[in-house]
Amino acid sequence: MKDIIKVVFVIIGTFIGAGFASGQEIYLFFFSYGINGIIGILISSILMGVVISKTLKIIKQNNVQNYKEFLDIIIYKKITKYNKNSSIAKLINLVVNTFTLVTFFIMIAGFGTYFAQEFGINQLVGSSVLAIITYIILNTNVRGVVKANSIIVPILIILVGIIGILNLKNLPLLQIKNYMIPNNNIGFILQAILYASYNSILLIPVLITLNKYIKNKKQINKISILSSGIIAIMSTLIFLLLTKVDVDIEKLEMPAVYVVSNMFYILKYLYGFVILGSIFTTTISLGMSFLQNISKNEKSYSHIALIMCITSVVVSKIGFSNLVNILYPIFGYLGLIQIWKIKTNNAKM
Repeated sequence: MKDIIKVVFVIIGTFIGAGFASGQEIYLFFFSYGINGIIGILISSILMGVVISKTLKIIKQNNVQNYKEFLDIIIYKKITKYNKNSSIAKLINLVVNTFTLVTFFIMIAGFGTYFAQEFGINQLVGSSVLAIITYIILNTNVRGVVKANSIIVPILIILVGIIGILNLKNLPLLQIKNYMIPNNNIGFILQAILYASYNSILLIPVLITLNKYIKNKKQINKISILSSGIIAIMSTLIFLLLTKVDVDIEKLEMPAVYVVSNMFYILKYLYGFVILGSIFTTTISLGMSFLQNISKNEKSYSHIALIMCITSVVVSKIGFSNLVNILYPIFGYLGLIQIWKIKTNNAKM
């Protein structure tokens, strides 16, 4: 059970990054659809649970060691050194590596944005602090990342749960009824699929690094159910927080932070920990999966990690919400190819 919890915490730690905890992702993909948005959250969470389960079964059954091997299996049904159509795998690998790196940059930007929005500290200062800490953790490899997630993620889950429950107690039933109006727009279904799709791009390389913590099918089933359940609950709680926004939500970089700061001032700094902690866990998980996917040896691993962390500070100048709004939907469409290939794979355990 201990290994199951470790894997679940790394999955959740990868999932609840700056975009999620800040409310920016939930707003972008679900909030405008009212009650249908919550249905979309449930659809997305179930789909992610299926992807996690299928992916772990493929990894375990074939003893997958890296993302290239994973692509060989879902595309060619076996691990190969050469295939005349290898350009397909190379393209998908490039897309995944690019998105992982870009999201790594988004996390660094989000860290700096939080300090700039809440304390007026120059964004580059916050981004630089996270970049330095991340470089140190990445040099401890997988064990350090798993340990960091095991400590921070349960705290994040508890804090989001507390704030979410307090919000429910202070959310008038009439307000909920007025907001939760079904509409005929079925776009929420596509948004739910895209949300699961782009998250799968991030999760799959991370899952591969956790191969040694998984022993059998029973563990895999528990991991997928626990992970998707926690994701669904936390997403819904963030969604309901956004109903308390009393200004133009489109102008807010971090709408959930705005609500907590105004409605639950005493919890403002606790939620600050949620934001910073979720950014940190996602950053180190993504950094680890990216480095293990492209590094040829320990020396190159350390050098690339240094370049990544320095570059992330420069890229963070683009802005957090701009990066989320532009890039996440694009990569969501690209990730559909990978989900389809995983779905059609006949891995069994």
